[in-house]
Amino acid sequence: MLASQTVENYLKTIHIAQSSLASSKDLVPMGQLAASLGVVPGTATTMVKMLADSGLVRYEPYSGVRLTASGERIASLVLRRHRLIELFLVKVLGMSWADVHDEAEHLEHAVSEQLIDRIDEMLGRPDVDPHGDPIPTAQGKVARPDDPDLLAAPIGVPLVVARIIDQDASFLRFVEQQGLMPGRSVEIQSRDAAADAVALRNDAGLVTTIGARAASKVLVRPA
Repeated sequence: MLASQTVENYLKTIHIAQSSLASSKDLVPMGQLAASLGVVPGTATTMVKMLADSGLVRYEPYSGVRLTASGERIASLVLRRHRLIELFLVKVLGMSWADVHDEAEHLEHAVSEQLIDRIDEMLGRPDVDPHGDPIPTAQGKVARPDDPDLLAAPIGVPLVVARIIDQDASFLRFVEQQGLMPGRSVEIQSRDAAADAVALRNDAGLVTTIGARAASKVLVRPA
């Protein structure tokens, strides 16, 4: 099977879903995959069976799906194109980090590996995209940092925002308004479990409170 745009989208979506699973042997539920792709479960199942026949995924009926080594490599290279394009659009063309995800969704299927390698070289072989997501190497290898979110990180300790795991444009604008873009310093002041809220101090000295759901999408590491 040729890696068509649809195939690449399925493999990339499975790859991203796998990265959040507790075990390297866990399967991505079919319902989750269908929801992520915006299709009905029957459509997702039909496509996954085709991918399984092509040796790109391992599919277990009523359980889920996982990439094979071949599928993993294709998915990693699609992610590489996507994330380098995002960084190029921000660093070179001056686009907002909140707007580049959708553009990269289209362009990732249209550019050659030769062009991507030139972009990678021009940008200085970066490790992460504008949202802090790791950029796979040309060999398809991708780092898997285990950074905690703002619900799990220690209180009262200087931290640095490492990654934002929600690419929704409105959420990214909210994060930017709160001073929580990757690379920015932050310190957790307190957590209120009853109110589902986290109080933060950013590197501008501003103390703000965000909800637990938003806090779960902001990953940090020690400063």
